[in-house]
Amino acid sequence: MKYAFDIVGVSPIWQFFNHQQQTIQRRQPQGVEYLGTHICTLDAFLESVEDFSKKRNWNLDQVLDTVIQFWLNNSESIHYWKSRLNDAGKDNLVVARVADINSLQAEFEFLFDK
Repeated sequence: MKYAFDIVGVSPIWQFFNHQQQTIQRRQPQGVEYLGTHICTLDAFLESVEDFSKKRNWNLDQVLDTVIQFWLNNSESIHYWKSRLNDAGKDNLVVARVADINSLQAEFEFLFDK
């Protein structure tokens, strides 16, 4: 299975928590996971990935490699989101998405059909 990782934005903590609760209630596809962290570091995202990937029966090594490859190949994007997080203040999180490719494609198709 192939995976995708991307930083998608900065969000207030309460808004991110609310989104996560709505996702659970709607029982959206299980192959897409949103992560929020107070610091925009590789270690913070790797730790978050390890927590949920076991529950999803994902190949942890492949998911971790996907996150690391993103980190190695997207320094400008990472710097941009670190700056936005610092500008936003302490009550905010940087949010990233990890997904298996098929589930991510299904989510995009669902959004475009709306």
